[in-house]
Amino acid sequence: MQEVTDLSNNFYTGFFKSDHLSDRDKYLFAKPSPAYKFNIIGAGMIGQEHIRVTMLEGRATIHGIFDINTNSIANTGEFFRREYPAEPDLKVYETLEAVCHDPEVDGLIICTPNYTHKDVIKEAIKSGKHILVEKPMTTTVKDAREISNLAKDYESVFQIGLQYRHKSIYTEATHELLERKAAGNIKTISIVEHRVPFLDKVNQWNKFSHYSGGTMIEKCCHYFDLLNFYAQSKPEKVYATGGMDVNYHDFKYDGNASDIVDNAMVIVNYENGIKAQFNLCMFAPMFYEEIIVCGDKGRLKAYENDDFLPLNREKTYLEVLSGENGPAKTAHPCYPSVIQESGHNGATYYEHKYFIDNMERNHQSTATVEDGFWSIVVGEAAERSIKTGDVINIREMIDAEIGSKL
Repeated sequence: MQEVTDLSNNFYTGFFKSDHLSDRDKYLFAKPSPAYKFNIIGAGMIGQEHIRVTMLEGRATIHGIFDINTNSIANTGEFFRREYPAEPDLKVYETLEAVCHDPEVDGLIICTPNYTHKDVIKEAIKSGKHILVEKPMTTTVKDAREISNLAKDYESVFQIGLQYRHKSIYTEATHELLERKAAGNIKTISIVEHRVPFLDKVNQWNKFSHYSGGTMIEKCCHYFDLLNFYAQSKPEKVYATGGMDVNYHDFKYDGNASDIVDNAMVIVNYENGIKAQFNLCMFAPMFYEEIIVCGDKGRLKAYENDDFLPLNREKTYLEVLSGENGPAKTAHPCYPSVIQESGHNGATYYEHKYFIDNMERNHQSTATVEDGFWSIVVGEAAERSIKTGDVINIREMIDAEIGSKL
């Protein structure tokens, strides 16, 4: 029975009405009592996404929220009451210390602006609770190493929100490339992101490199994590070119002009010889991601597309071409629609599912603190290369930044 009720809580109720039934008459639609309570630190748009997937996944509930912005607190409180009227109102905490150390709570989900992550994590880690922190872990290599050192022997789950690994196209790519070895030994990796500009945030912090870490860290850490993950190696050299060519030229906030790049091409050489590239455009009228991986036995291509057009066509595609080495494959990876629509095309849902699985010692592969560190390393190297025009030697950069050899 437990397996059936878990399934119904995840997505059956999104397709069938059961409000007319009393609790006594619910079997398939019986809702199991959540085993865990989470607090949300940072009650903005991403905080609401984490609330949504927590409630959808069902094994946990949201106990409370903390944010220094009163509008965000009010909006998220209203959102929660509207979407989950049967649940108790969210507890609103007055201080960071209070939200981190409430003994009723099992886990903390950190969704505050990038530049606050280090200080929030340093308080959260004192609690010993399970922690899920949104990407990027920090905004600099130096701060990222400080956090990774703090979390080195952390006994509870400490997961970084590099959830793109769990999008359906990348989940299938992982299976084909790293488990099935459909392309053989990987030699080159290419990732593309073409999308609309950065959206509005509270105090517009994402328009300024000082607060976000720069576009290469703020947004592109997702893709650098994927490059690192598929290369299964550490980056050796990074070269990047890019600029602020279209977006936010006339944008100012409190008298300060935006300074974030809106396009870039990044080359990464890995210690094991794999070569990778990343292409970013943030003034395209779509959301498009593509990965192409070539190995000595074949090639994989996958993409995800939302171009706002009223056309009846697939939003995802995956192909594996193996030539004489094996069968070819094409597919359209996806998740159940209620999961797919819950955030980042289902990736945030599975990030939460695996977070709780790991809490229950049912080990799932997720982004670790060390993974978070290396995604920031490539991002900071790309930012430096764009500014200077130099090829960045990763070992030299880290040694100069944190004073220790890798």
